[in-house]
Amino acid sequence: MTFSVRRVAAAAALTAALGTVLTGCGGGSAAGSAALGSRHGGTAGPAGPAASASASASPTAPAAASPSPSGGGSGAGAGLAVRPGSGTGRLSVPTLAPGPGGLTSVFERARNSTDKVVALTFDADMTADQGPRAAGGERFDNPQLIATLRRLKVPSTVFMTGRWAEEYPDQAGSIGTDPMFEIANHSYSHYAFKEPCYGLPALDAAAARADVDRAFEAFRKAGAREVVPYFRFPGGCYDDDALRALSTANVTAVQWDVVSGDAFAKDPDAVAQEVLDGVKPGSVVVMHCTRSAAPVTETAVRRIVPELRRRGYRFVKVSELMGK
Repeated sequence: MTFSVRRVAAAAALTAALGTVLTGCGGGSAAGSAALGSRHGGTAGPAGPAASASASASPTAPAAASPSPSGGGSGAGAGLAVRPGSGTGRLSVPTLAPGPGGLTSVFERARNSTDKVVALTFDADMTADQGPRAAGGERFDNPQLIATLRRLKVPSTVFMTGRWAEEYPDQAGSIGTDPMFEIANHSYSHYAFKEPCYGLPALDAAAARADVDRAFEAFRKAGAREVVPYFRFPGGCYDDDALRALSTANVTAVQWDVVSGDAFAKDPDAVAQEVLDGVKPGSVVVMHCTRSAAPVTETAVRRIVPELRRRGYRFVKVSELMGK
């Protein structure tokens, strides 16, 4: 499949930007977290020391998107639906009904929940053109993290790119057949759905829509069955045009309200503290399942999980959280 891609920087600059792509997935500094929170109309993670050693070198944050007309992600005004129906290859789970004009709705956290529930989400990132790096030995997976989540019995949602599923089909199939997990769509290519977006190449509307379908097809080919109709924008970057491009995909966009700062972080304690300081009832936490660019995530999870349980929290997948 051929995509029309608008290059947003010179080739050398773009290569450098792709090396820090996880910063644009909600894993950057506290300052970056605040920018993301305001852009999505939600609540950013707490201010504090940056957990990412690369934060100072990360690309400039994209321009703010207009607030979503579909209720700012709380679900309070959009209403719940259960979709899609049989034959789609995706589970029937709660979703948000479209917003005004049919724009895709955006979920950030269960704002009305008084239950101590929290969803840990993990972005399995890999851009369409990173195959040579994987062939050279760079690891975009993190099987130890998945093993730890299983051992600790932490239900989780993995936002997976189609390219990741193609690179690691056995792992994608294993995650996608384990009821403890659900796989959500993080695009096929991890290219931007709006620009600027942390130096990512940008897709036009038609290519963006096709990118979503291509990712779902990659999950199907890997044998995944626990696939849900949720979508997370690469880099967390979206605007009304991006929401409009998704409108026929029958998905709910899922962002976050707690940024872990695990991308490029070297200190798992700092990552764990960012999460522990930010979590509130109904929170969605963004972390990563990409070993080379988020090397301390598994260690941080081993500190986060018991402490949140000590505080009375229960871990749920996004599909359960959205139903609250």
